[in-house]
Amino acid sequence: MKIAQIAPLMESVPPQLYGGTERIVSYLTEELVSQGHDVTLFASGDSITNATLFPCCEQALRLNPNVRDPIPYYMGMLDQVKQMALAGSFDVLHFHIDQFHFPIFNREEVPTLTTLHGRQDLPDLPFLYNAFPLMPLVSISESQRTPIKRSNFAGTVLHGLPSLLQKPTHTNAGRNYLAFLGRISPEKRVDRAIEIALRAGIPIKIAAKIDRADEAYFREIKPLLEQPGVEFIGEINEATKEQFLGDALALLFPIDWPEPFGLVMIEAMACGTPILAFNKGSVAEVIDENITGAIVHSVTEAVAALPRVLALDRATVRRTFEERFSVRRMAQEYVAIYKSLSAAEAQNGTLQLIKHAQDHEPPLRAGPAAHEVAL
Repeated sequence: MKIAQIAPLMESVPPQLYGGTERIVSYLTEELVSQGHDVTLFASGDSITNATLFPCCEQALRLNPNVRDPIPYYMGMLDQVKQMALAGSFDVLHFHIDQFHFPIFNREEVPTLTTLHGRQDLPDLPFLYNAFPLMPLVSISESQRTPIKRSNFAGTVLHGLPSLLQKPTHTNAGRNYLAFLGRISPEKRVDRAIEIALRAGIPIKIAAKIDRADEAYFREIKPLLEQPGVEFIGEINEATKEQFLGDALALLFPIDWPEPFGLVMIEAMACGTPILAFNKGSVAEVIDENITGAIVHSVTEAVAALPRVLALDRATVRRTFEERFSVRRMAQEYVAIYKSLSAAEAQNGTLQLIKHAQDHEPPLRAGPAAHEVAL
């Protein structure tokens, strides 16, 4: 198939540091190419891919100090996508940029698919999906759909990772810390992670990004990061992530929001590292209880469950990751949706042609006209 992947422009594909959406776009794009598809990636110019790269800005917008407003760059990208789509360059357009494209591609003949990467419980979103009821959507967990369950979903595709991305370790020998990986933000609840570790008497290492929007929150919880037994590392890259997660006794994921997926959970599983997580959003869909981790509802329950988590077999954690969260499985599920959308579009086109022909046929004659009978 000829597939367009349209990525966010704030980070490169893959991102240099934090960026879950861009990471998934990269994994999916590379796997589609390896499976023989003709893929064009619309992304920032500093992206790296085996697909055909169509650069829509010089570098990731977040890293460009001259960029004040990202919207003009997205508008330029969407115009390029539309021109190439109208020229017949693609069988399907796969968008990963929230809903910027809805008004432009709402009635285009080329099938589109939009993966929803963010939370969907915001109060304005039902209005948006009601305004564009024909746009096919993909959720990244069943729980993500809950606030907008009547929208036009073509399927749910759980994230996947390349099997060789992380190398698993199968013993706890030499491991002496718990890990927290993500963002310093109220919904990620690093404060809970620190409390769990301190009450359990186990050191914790925190690798986290601080967004501008969360700087005030960071100042608020900074004293927690300065306690004995707490080590704040900051933002880390992909190469460092493998060792950080692989050397940890367990990953703490004590979130307090409707997590759409939680990529870090399967990254930990790929390393053989079990997870202790709060039961929010997609957590129950990702973690297999007592196989890859434990799901709890409070800090006290988390502390009590931690010995059970640390005793889980790391080889089983890794094997479960391979069975459930491979990038191959993810790509195959997306291709199945692409093909179903293309087939539906072809059928719709045929029906439209038939209707057009019927509308323009001359009326059928019931019998000879009166003057013909008289003759």
